[in-house]
Amino acid sequence: MLAFLLEIRELRLQGVVYPFAAFMALIWLLWLIKVVLARRYKPWKRAYHATTSVIIPVVDEPEDLFREVVGRIIEQQPTEIIVVINGRRNEVLEKICDDLGVLWNWTPIPGKRNALKVGLEASSGEIAVLVDSDTIWTTNTLSELIKPFRDPEVGGVTTRQRILQPSRTVLTRWADWLESVRCQYSMPAMSVLGTVGCLPGRTIAFRSQILFDCMDDFLGEKFLGVFLEVSDDRTLTNYTLKAGYRTVYQSTSLVYTDAPLQLKKLAKQQYRWARGSQYNTLRMMPWMLRNAKMLALFYFADVAVPFVLLGTFASWVVAAFHSGRPGIYADLPLPSDPTKSLVTLVGLAAVLSLFSLMVRFGRHFAYRPQDLLFLPTFMVINTLLLLPVRLLGFFRCAHNASWGTRADSFAGEKSRSALVLVPYLIGGLMLGGSVMMSV
Repeated sequence: MLAFLLEIRELRLQGVVYPFAAFMALIWLLWLIKVVLARRYKPWKRAYHATTSVIIPVVDEPEDLFREVVGRIIEQQPTEIIVVINGRRNEVLEKICDDLGVLWNWTPIPGKRNALKVGLEASSGEIAVLVDSDTIWTTNTLSELIKPFRDPEVGGVTTRQRILQPSRTVLTRWADWLESVRCQYSMPAMSVLGTVGCLPGRTIAFRSQILFDCMDDFLGEKFLGVFLEVSDDRTLTNYTLKAGYRTVYQSTSLVYTDAPLQLKKLAKQQYRWARGSQYNTLRMMPWMLRNAKMLALFYFADVAVPFVLLGTFASWVVAAFHSGRPGIYADLPLPSDPTKSLVTLVGLAAVLSLFSLMVRFGRHFAYRPQDLLFLPTFMVINTLLLLPVRLLGFFRCAHNASWGTRADSFAGEKSRSALVLVPYLIGGLMLGGSVMMSV
């Protein structure tokens, strides 16, 4: 934010246009567009009735949690519930299903994608509802979730998602903040356009026929010659959009999920999400350019921001050690000592960045004002954890590693070296840059 304001000042005084200032202006413009679109969002209100098949892939879960997850789903009386245990046999989960009278299948093949196929083949409902095994439904989650299917053009619907007991640790607060921001800005904005780019997988509903039609491709698709298990929710969303359907958000359908309590596990989760999100962005960019240009801009910015921030941090270091040279920082009252100058520069940037976050995500802080006290910590996590994880995830997005957060889940396969991917991925960024210029 500091660099942006100084470069805007240079534009006004000297007429110099900085690429970073232009990029940041785009980011603020996209934020404004999301705010305007989100104000137009309204959830579907009229009831809709259809047969529903709830499919729950599971590897392992604590007994009490899994019993509560399935029990709450039973209360909402879907047409059928199908639990698919994948990987190692789990007699505890099998017994819970038997006790609750729920159909279960076991497949020795680990991996969520194959488990979804097994569940889909056993299903008969018009609407397939895919549920993560650690997701807690609230009252009327199901009846609210299927309301948008009254519109025959809607092919996929997702819920509003929050974190269980977010006040437990700073990590759960941070995770809940991210979920809140997504559900208050990005999701409703994209829903108004009918192009929610990723229907998050904790609970999603699709027209079953869409899944039957894409299942072979879903199980065998490759990116740069590598099969990828991750990002099943984004991939199914892609197929739904490509089939000509709208993907939407239903804010009145609420679910809760847990968040990692250990930093290492959180980093693995974010790394998996970064790889899945960014390889799907590169794969879908040609389609988005033709059919959903606003969605292309949203996702280009998502990929580009970590690289721009990295360049900004590097410029601070250069400016601090060359403060005698002309530049945007030259007029700042910085100490002559390079170390003190760098500390002052970082401090000013941090304060302005905090103010920027307060403005851009004000809806969350109006809803949960106590999180303002944790905003500096959130920014540190974003910078020291999320930034490097997303950068690494970009260059490793064709690396099919293990699931990362579950011991008996998909173990990964061989992949190409990251160095082989660099030319292709840089080309992806250049393509994204051409999107900015054309819009």
